[in-house]
Amino acid sequence: MLTYKGSLEIEDFFKIIFKDAPFVIDEDTIQKVEESFKFLVNFSQDKVIYGVNTGFGPMAQYKIEDSQRIKLQYNLIRSHASGVGQPLEPMYVRAIMLARLNTLSKGNSGIHKSAILLMQELINRDITPVIFEHGSVGASGDLVQLAHLALVLIGEGEVFYKGERANTSDVFKTEDLKPISVELREGLALMNGTSAMTGIGLVNVIYTRKLLNSMIVCSSAINEIVKAYDDHLSLELNQTKRHKGQQDIAELMREHLSDSKLTRKREHYLYSKNENVSVFKEKVQEYYSLRCVPQILGPVLDTLNSVEEILIDEVNSANDNPIVDVKRKHVYHGGNFHGDYVALEMDKLKIAVTKLSMLSERQLNYLLNARLNDMLPPFVNLGKLGLNFGMQGVQFTATSTTAENQTLSNPMYVHSIPNNNDNQDIVSMGTNAALITKKVIENAFEVLAIELITIVQAIEYLEVKDKVSSKTKKVYDDIREIVPIFTEDIVMYPYVNKVKQYLMKIK
Repeated sequence: MLTYKGSLEIEDFFKIIFKDAPFVIDEDTIQKVEESFKFLVNFSQDKVIYGVNTGFGPMAQYKIEDSQRIKLQYNLIRSHASGVGQPLEPMYVRAIMLARLNTLSKGNSGIHKSAILLMQELINRDITPVIFEHGSVGASGDLVQLAHLALVLIGEGEVFYKGERANTSDVFKTEDLKPISVELREGLALMNGTSAMTGIGLVNVIYTRKLLNSMIVCSSAINEIVKAYDDHLSLELNQTKRHKGQQDIAELMREHLSDSKLTRKREHYLYSKNENVSVFKEKVQEYYSLRCVPQILGPVLDTLNSVEEILIDEVNSANDNPIVDVKRKHVYHGGNFHGDYVALEMDKLKIAVTKLSMLSERQLNYLLNARLNDMLPPFVNLGKLGLNFGMQGVQFTATSTTAENQTLSNPMYVHSIPNNNDNQDIVSMGTNAALITKKVIENAFEVLAIELITIVQAIEYLEVKDKVSSKTKKVYDDIREIVPIFTEDIVMYPYVNKVKQYLMKIK
């Protein structure tokens, strides 16, 4: 049982969301939330506080009578539970809940403690609110998606429970759970923040790191099976360029290939007079998709690390409005709910992932085009040329999926559309950015799955499985348990999907 102490690092997020680690909120955190709530109750008695005794958004000019304050919160939740489209997968909803629980635990929201305690129970018991993809403009927070979370917390709406979609009220009865206490500003505090885009974004970060590691495996394997020269991965070359990502990628590839019997030393073949040679039969330098991997994946790694840092800052921030400051005994009104930080980072990430998928597609094309590699049959066809097709069919899938990524990588960050009677006159579209990034990542896994199957088939044709590095051999063995050696044409889609699942499996 993890003890949650009011902040999250990526490792904590990983354990709870991906490994279903149960957690309990520590007493200090609960006390901090209680102090914030009690302070706001007292502070707001003779003052105008947005969302406590006023309407919302452009209707904040309307004062709300004390007798209607609680109804105001229920009205806000119910009216904004207006999402449409496909429901988010439960993992992403759990991530959203954990992100919201975390920011509300900072003691800057004046929310009743029952909200964080109920979210703790829902996460631990794997009860996930039905939250839809479409709705947020990511400016006054993720109002629509978080309204669906709040709807469940007040005992209404729907949840996913034991693999089924069910009414919240029925599940609460079964699990002996009670709705939260709506006392002051629970509706606004739950909804007015960036937790949907941030929760989805953190899952994207974890999957992208897995994706990048798989791309390093593919890039290393293709270099060795084509017997590439190894100096483009050397410490000496890569340290002359000062980008840490490039240096790290080169180091990881060197480690992967450390015991390979296939990569070559340039000095053994070309660093001599070669007096009797006028035309070299083999390429003096490899194609860019093989030779420039550190320079291409380096920016991806640097971007990923930067995105992770900023999203961890966001998830550990107070991101609603107004902000309650117990220490200074004051309430500050502003715009911490605005999602521009997350929106921009998600756009950066999806651009980086798209470039990764483009690299994978080009490496695949190199393997499939016999005129380029001059060592494999067309489409790595292990059967009879003309009669059989090898990997020809799946190349279309890889190409079209990569093309979709290229279109999807256009930024959402610059697509602000004013709304809310122009109260929200510039918005982030951060949740759209996070969801599109999610799609781009899933697409990239599909392209890599096709490349990896092709690499394994190439190893088979070249009869080098005993010469590849131990790390490549491990992947070869894993894939061979999923995809059999095939010379006759087989239906490929089940195998591509299984390899995609293998690549996406978080260990």
